[in-house]
Amino acid sequence: MSTDVLTRTKGRVDAYFGISDHGSTVKRELMAGTITFLAMSYVLAVNPRILGDQGDLGSKGMPIQAVFTATAVAAVFGTLVMGLWARYPVALAPGMGLNAFFAYTVILTMGIPWEEALSGTLLSGIIFFVLAITKVREKIIDAIPMQMKLAVGAGIGMFVAFLGLKSAGIVVSSPATFVHLGDFHKGTTLLALFGLLVTVIFLVIGWHGAVLYGILSTTVLGIVCGLVELPDSVAALPHGLDKTFGQAVIHLPDAFTGQMIIVVLTMLFVDFFDASGTLIGVANQAGLLTKDGKLERAGQALAADSVGTAAGAIIGTSTTTAYVESTAGVSAGGRTGLTAVSTAGWFLVALFFFPVFSVFASVPAVTAPALIVVGVLMSRALGEIDWSRLEYAVPAFITVIMMPLTYSIANGIALGLLFYPVVMVAKKRAREVHPVMWVLMLVFLSYFWFLAE
Repeated sequence: MSTDVLTRTKGRVDAYFGISDHGSTVKRELMAGTITFLAMSYVLAVNPRILGDQGDLGSKGMPIQAVFTATAVAAVFGTLVMGLWARYPVALAPGMGLNAFFAYTVILTMGIPWEEALSGTLLSGIIFFVLAITKVREKIIDAIPMQMKLAVGAGIGMFVAFLGLKSAGIVVSSPATFVHLGDFHKGTTLLALFGLLVTVIFLVIGWHGAVLYGILSTTVLGIVCGLVELPDSVAALPHGLDKTFGQAVIHLPDAFTGQMIIVVLTMLFVDFFDASGTLIGVANQAGLLTKDGKLERAGQALAADSVGTAAGAIIGTSTTTAYVESTAGVSAGGRTGLTAVSTAGWFLVALFFFPVFSVFASVPAVTAPALIVVGVLMSRALGEIDWSRLEYAVPAFITVIMMPLTYSIANGIALGLLFYPVVMVAKKRAREVHPVMWVLMLVFLSYFWFLAE
């Protein structure tokens, strides 16, 4: 009897998520979700350091334990909405670029209290939701030509690979040349190189879950060599939300000022194109883009992202958005929302077992190889771009190269789409440029003018 119940349950799960239709299995989806979590688990350690009162913000920061709990809860909620509603293999968590803007620009530079900053984040999430349900956001994404969508996916691959190389210590900063080769005598760098080699071997021989096996192999070697420390304890009860939950709603009337308008618009722009670019990149890698380059269930996916932002602000953290590290799970075979549900489950577990998961979060060299490999896989989209036509090649190249060089997905998209209408006019193909692209061009010009200011 129990076997029949289990079989029927698996059948319903398969039918709801379309697992078999996408050529995947439940086991593969769960493993992919685990890999996505491991690749982005660093957010549980980094976000509290950036927003918390024990980092650069000092007394102006949020209670650090509350930030950790809010980060995990926001990731659970946002990722579940994405997985169960939009059925995309995409995980959500507080975005790294936007939390830095929240902390260093809004709180430190502009002097806005964190409570009001959360209200601004909530407003941006609400506006996003309106844009999503009215399909304005979907129409903007659909207006972007397929060649540029391929460039966005490849650019994100380059960006992700750069993140991995930086985390591994293979690439380091240099005052003379901006970037430089890292120190190969350093233990963590050698550990990351080992992980990269092992992961690549597993991939080449065709092992499903190669990325996960690479992470586990790297962790074991790191422990043996004393580079990865075992946690002092196993479990810890989550707490602290009583200090942040609902502050965004309470202080909402304080957010309607000229200063906060700038904050909300900046959050809107960066999150819009970061999240949209991530969704396009992940969907392209997972084979979820239609033949004409449109996102399946785009409305639900974009609305899920905006719901995550609004919910995260109410819980007590900065903008919650789609994570590019979701591509790690997709590279392991994740194709449906069950991958996201699996990731959400691990974030829920992490609420109670953070000392254990902090092992992965505290040593970037463990997960860096996964990001580098994902970058390789995503960069395959470069081969689908028509490089023989300069009207495609120029904006595509600018999009791809500027994402890692400006350390921003949004900047890469903005610069590439600024060039696209111009070169199309020069090529006497202006009629092929969607009207939305001209509007975006003006928006991007305003955005860069604001950045300069």
